[in-house]
Amino acid sequence: MTTIKKIKDIGAVGGGDIIGSGMAAIFWFYLASQIEPAQYGEIHWFLGIAGIFSGIALFGTVNTLTVYTAKNVQIQSTLNLLSIIASLVLSLIVIILFPSFYSVDIGIILIAYVINTLAIGDLLGRKQFGIYSRYTLIQKFLTLVLGLSFYYFFGYEAILFALALSYSLHFKRIYSIFKQVKIDFKLVRTRFGFIINNYLVSILSISIGQADKIVVAPILGFTILGNYNLALQIINIMMIFPGIFYKYLLPQESTGVQNKKSKIVVIVFSGIITIFGIFIAPVLINEFFPKFIEAIDAIKIMSMVVVPATIALILESEFLGNEKSKIVIIGTGASLCTLVIGMIVLGSMWGIEGVAFSLIFSTLIKTGFYAMAKQFKLV
Repeated sequence: MTTIKKIKDIGAVGGGDIIGSGMAAIFWFYLASQIEPAQYGEIHWFLGIAGIFSGIALFGTVNTLTVYTAKNVQIQSTLNLLSIIASLVLSLIVIILFPSFYSVDIGIILIAYVINTLAIGDLLGRKQFGIYSRYTLIQKFLTLVLGLSFYYFFGYEAILFALALSYSLHFKRIYSIFKQVKIDFKLVRTRFGFIINNYLVSILSISIGQADKIVVAPILGFTILGNYNLALQIINIMMIFPGIFYKYLLPQESTGVQNKKSKIVVIVFSGIITIFGIFIAPVLINEFFPKFIEAIDAIKIMSMVVVPATIALILESEFLGNEKSKIVIIGTGASLCTLVIGMIVLGSMWGIEGVAFSLIFSTLIKTGFYAMAKQFKLV
């Protein structure tokens, strides 16, 4: 693959992700400037619940769909069917388990998360990076428009439902997949090991992304959770480019394409991003979000996660692209355990700073394990 083609493909993925993330950031940062940290934390706590249950429903994970679609294995409709049925069942369970004003909205956004993931896995696997970019832009635009509209007309309590509606376009994509690809459970049976391993990886990865929301609130309260989530959203912005590269890299690794020079460039760039997070981002918080002043120290600490997280994504794409998912299960599982224990222990001792350090330690555990696995050929 030529360098120009690589740049075009990465640019196609990146264009949608960067602009889309910018629109989403405008919405979340504006919302943070309008409501109290406790309300901000409450919204993210419920989103965390929806995120974890959607991970349980996703038998067809984004990585599984990306890998098999890239290999031209016609398994999409089968995995989509299993995941959608599971999401419907789990949405009812969530509504029953969390009886509140938000319960129905949590169930709806759970289903929306699943549909979104299934559509993205198919697009990336087909290497239709331009279409993926358009889908991302439309969804983030709807997040901004619907989110702000629902907030002004119905209050912050209506935001979860607005976010669920932003994924409505993806339903059309899934419907078209069902029309194009026949359901065949034999394809699942012959690839059950990799699918299950990837399923476990997905649950663990989603749990890492959502566990902080679930754990922090009971220990430190919604106000600290609100501050932590604002800090985390800035870190997520810093991770946009490494995340874009991972989405490009996984289907390439699945078809045997090497990208050694590109990987080095991305790691160096992540180091530059880290410097921005440590020195610039706290100034922005102090200037524009004075109610979230407790987020400043968290951002300084959490910025140091960008480089090891980038290396972990690169190594993970190599393992998954070669269908060697067991090592990813072990690394992600160890990372999740470190994160949860660290947040409980260090969070109780040092508050938001302890939670921030837990994120770094958990990422270092995973990255170090991946590096050893590659060095000593454990897989």
